[in-house]
Amino acid sequence: MARIVMKFGGTSMAGTERIRRVAQIVRRQQAAGHEVAVVVSAMSGETDRLVNFCREAHALYDPAEYDVVVAAGEQITSGLLALHLQALGSKARSWLGWQLPVRTDDAHAKARIETIDSPALLASMAAGEIAVIPGFQGLTADERITTLGRGGSDTSAVAVAAAIKADRCDIYTDVDGVYTTDPRIVAKARKLKHVTYEEMLELASVGSKVLQTRSVSLAMKEGVRVQVLSSFIDDDAPAADTLPGTMIVSEEELAELEGLDMESQLITGIAADKNEAKVTLTRIADRPGAVAAIFGPLAGANINVDMIIQNIAKDLPETDVTFTVPAADLARVQALLAAHKDSIGYAQIIANGKVSKISVVGVGMRSHAGVAATMFKTLADRGINIQAISTSEIKVSVLIDEDETELAVRVLHTAYGLDTN
Repeated sequence: MARIVMKFGGTSMAGTERIRRVAQIVRRQQAAGHEVAVVVSAMSGETDRLVNFCREAHALYDPAEYDVVVAAGEQITSGLLALHLQALGSKARSWLGWQLPVRTDDAHAKARIETIDSPALLASMAAGEIAVIPGFQGLTADERITTLGRGGSDTSAVAVAAAIKADRCDIYTDVDGVYTTDPRIVAKARKLKHVTYEEMLELASVGSKVLQTRSVSLAMKEGVRVQVLSSFIDDDAPAADTLPGTMIVSEEELAELEGLDMESQLITGIAADKNEAKVTLTRIADRPGAVAAIFGPLAGANINVDMIIQNIAKDLPETDVTFTVPAADLARVQALLAAHKDSIGYAQIIANGKVSKISVVGVGMRSHAGVAATMFKTLADRGINIQAISTSEIKVSVLIDEDETELAVRVLHTAYGLDTN
């Protein structure tokens, strides 16, 4: 018998028929003898609808009241799933964020989980009751409802799994696992049986939409084994742990599971992210503090900066600085930089929202030379120009023209030997 946390996203909970299907999947796990807790998202599109209500009520809405409104979506689906489980003959009840409670900090709309009280939850599960928990929500020390930000239900599920010391956390999505790249771009992409936390964290941060970055980071920190599965399966499908999904584990467990020398794996996957924008500031004085004057205001506005390149002219005490930001923040970035033009001292802002970030990820990079060279040569051979480069220990990312995204992913997938036979 295992203790399992099962998480279902908005598409899985989108309407009565799909919730009934979810109830059947959950009930099968309990029937197999497992203790089960379920974390649910709001119905697909419901959070956007609730956010719009807040905007219509007040353009400068109070974040605390915003959280009260948008947390309602998950409350509805948790109650509905409990009802469907009861209709199938299972003992089930909902546990709202304030009932456990899920304690968070007071950063409304982007709160972080601090603790989850688990004794009552564990007692309920041990007695054969299925616990249904709304994701995305929590409670501050002064008893105000909070939400965790978009994608927060994945984080809720991993946090619950850590709190109750679950054997694994099964995250059901509209895909059936983690692939070497997007199968819609590369037909020969293959599903991975196992991925390390670090690889999944890098893939999530550079465009893979399978899991939310915060949830992977928390899973790695707490040692929670996470399995990615599809909820769109036949009624007579076998138990989740026998389905061909993808398990996210530590490097040590991966070597054990697959009998691999970790250094023998070169590239695990390739990700593409079109939600990037490139900004260049020209003719900035080459002096201490000049770069800080650029990124200070952006940090103050909670805008994430990714790739950064500084080019220093040979004969002039000036430099151009290029960096990337989320495409949705481009207008705000331009406005902030314009407002601080005098203190930064640049000549011109050049912005480009038609770029894409392509990343190759794999733990094998730590011990293999030539990964970046292969990437650069492969793109050059197809006439694809690289506009910026960034690296980590297990990742190389390049910025290219958005129109060349699919071509770049396809040729790199082949170059690194990831195509199926």
